[in-house]
This record gives sequence, C-alpha cells and structure tokens, in this order.
Amino acid sequence: MTKGKQLYEGKAKKVYATETPDECIVSYKDDATAFNGLKKGTIRGKGTINNRLTNYLMERLESEAGIPTHLIRELSDTDTLVRKVDIVPLEVIVRNVVAGSLAKRVGKEEGTPLARPILEFCYKDDGLGDPMVNDYHILAMGWADEKTLETIKDYAFRIDDYLIAFFKEIGIDLIDFKLEFGITSDGRLVLADEISPDTCRFWDSVTKEKLDKDRFRRDLGDVEGAYKEVLERVFGERR
Repeated sequence: MTKGKQLYEGKAKKVYATETPDECIVSYKDDATAFNGLKKGTIRGKGTINNRLTNYLMERLESEAGIPTHLIRELSDTDTLVRKVDIVPLEVIVRNVVAGSLAKRVGKEEGTPLARPILEFCYKDDGLGDPMVNDYHILAMGWADEKTLETIKDYAFRIDDYLIAFFKEIGIDLIDFKLEFGITSDGRLVLADEISPDTCRFWDSVTKEKLDKDRFRRDLGDVEGAYKEVLERVFGERR
C-alpha cells in the first residue's frame, strides 16, 4: 500500500489517498497544538504512540463492544489504512468527572465526580472556536439527521462504558474524551479520528497524576513520559 496525493493535513495527522478510492492512509505527526492552535510544539514519539493506541482500542471496541470503526489495518509505527469517510462536523465529548472547561462553566473543582456521564457536542470549526451546540442546532443546521444523532449518542455511551472499565484495570481513570464519527461510502456511521492522550483525559487512579495532553496545555512537564506511560500500561510493557 503506497501513499498517493495528500488529501488533508490537520493539527495531528495527515491523510493520503491510496489506489483504492474508498480507502486512505492516516499518518500521525509529533506536532502538538492547544487552544485552537494558539499554542504549538512537538511531543517526541507522539505520532507512534497515538497510532498504536488508537488502532488497538478501535480493534477492541469493534470486537468486544460492537462499535464499527474506520480502521482497516496498521501499516507502520505512524501510518494506518482506514476507510474513507465524510466526517460528521461534530466533536462528541463524554465527561465522567469535572475537568477542563466544564470546571470553569459550572464552578466546580476539577476532580469532582459526576452523578452520571455528560454528553456534549461542539461544531467542528476552528475559526469559530468549535462552539458548543445542542440537538436543536445540529438538526436545524443539517449537520446530522435524527437517526444518525441518536446512533452517535448510543455509540458514545457504549464506548464510554467500555473504556472506563478497560482503563480502570490498568490503574487509569477516564476523566473525559472527544470522539469523531464519519459516514462511509456505503452510508455506514463509524467511529473515526483517534483515541489517545491527545483526545482523552487520563489520570492515574491513585495519584491523580495527569497522563494526557493537559501536561502540554498547562506546562506541567514530562509530556513524553506521560504519553509513554499510557502506552506501556495498555500494552503491558510495565506493571
């Protein structure tokens, strides 16, 4: 499988065409950004870590939780073959514990447990700052129809349930995370993008040490070490 024309470059990945129209190659980068691109840097090894973690977790979500994904197969440390999709222009955020922007919005201390998970949607538009929207906005603007929106909600909570249990077994609390979904050429809704310390808040279950992109956002140091720690726990290379 060879890379063809570059189709897209985002903050963390490049996407290339392949010989097959319905397939493309995602190439993960070490570039890091925060605050809608206002803060930029590099996290060494991030591309490899995020690629491996995403593929492993998507494989498990497909086989054990019945969540369809865009994954076809891993090609190298940083490259993966995926189904080509039209991305639903929504960031789907699931929150289990108060953290980040939610703490500011509700005036609660970070780490406050929630009585039940919170599902939020943001419209994917960097120029607008990815504004938060609700079902009424989504349906009125035609970003998704009712059936697709309900399926996204169902998948999001099922993914949350599975990942909470998975990470709890390796001593990590899943605080919150962001998902993206896409529509394949045959009309299927699938999980796309990635599941990694870039898109999830991971805290050590005992020490509450942050093991995610917040170490970069907040200048906490040892960003590479945190990402590597998550990878090592997931693949059992330590512990």
